[in-house]
Amino acid sequence: MPVVTYLEAIRQALFDEMARDERVFVMGEDIGAYGGAFKVTEGLIEAYGDKRVIDAPISEQAIVGSAIGASYMGMRPVCEIQFIDFIACCFDMLTNFAATSRYRNGVGVPIVVRGPCGGGVGGGPFHSLNPEAFFLNTPGLKMVEPSTAYDAKGLLKAAIRDDDPVLYFEHKFLYRRIKDEVPDDDYIVPIGKAAVRREGTDLSIITFGAMVYTALEAAGTLAEQGVEAEVIDLRSLAPLDRDTILDSVAKTSRVLLLHEATLTGGIGGELAAIIGEHAFGYLDAPIMRLASLDAPVPYAPSLETAFLPGVTRVVEAAKKLVQY
Repeated sequence: MPVVTYLEAIRQALFDEMARDERVFVMGEDIGAYGGAFKVTEGLIEAYGDKRVIDAPISEQAIVGSAIGASYMGMRPVCEIQFIDFIACCFDMLTNFAATSRYRNGVGVPIVVRGPCGGGVGGGPFHSLNPEAFFLNTPGLKMVEPSTAYDAKGLLKAAIRDDDPVLYFEHKFLYRRIKDEVPDDDYIVPIGKAAVRREGTDLSIITFGAMVYTALEAAGTLAEQGVEAEVIDLRSLAPLDRDTILDSVAKTSRVLLLHEATLTGGIGGELAAIIGEHAFGYLDAPIMRLASLDAPVPYAPSLETAFLPGVTRVVEAAKKLVQY
């Protein structure tokens, strides 16, 4: 199988799905002639023309609103938010219209809203957001965030084929840093299934996105000290794969919840509640959460490094858990 970058895997998924289904089209700011801010959509307009690769005005609300309307007419739009921070501009369209459509009138909204999330690149507070917790409280929205190129392609294909709205978060730090084998043949990664990235017996580190690599590096350091950490990559944030989460906790009896978004109100709180409610009897230590500081994302690289949960903090937290 060819080895491709995380970014190229996303582009392949878009090419494949547009070739497979003529109802699929893409829409966003600078995605056509320019090829997107990160060049994810480069080449699409040459292949499919400006009727299916639409350069939109700078209005996220208009992009998502028109995509919902197009989906009602039988199309399957893929919207790019140039930086996922600006998904806040179309919050109303997503939560009050797309998410509730099937409940209100029995009509699904088969749209994908995708865009680059996350820090680690010196983007500052307007270009480094991790917004998953904003939407976790909204029934009707699915959310995914892949950590590998294989998953990036397979999850985007699954999202485009889904009959309900899917938010697809792609971590910009991974775009050109992560490469792995990606089949040319058609495949999907099912929404709602987590992956065990490393087997372990002493504690579970449950995470997703770029933090998977922070967790794996920390797990390698811990292994040198005789501590075997299991690393769970959620992949799907809504719905969550409760079975994989609870099975891992039952196996290790200790759990560290790791995410890049700020701590207060983050997805780690929901995961802790699920584990506390359904796996309390397996726990040999308190559930621990580790996340970014409760502050806007700093611009200065040194401050951003201190803000994000790094390997050292993960190792220290894991040691506290196993020594409890």
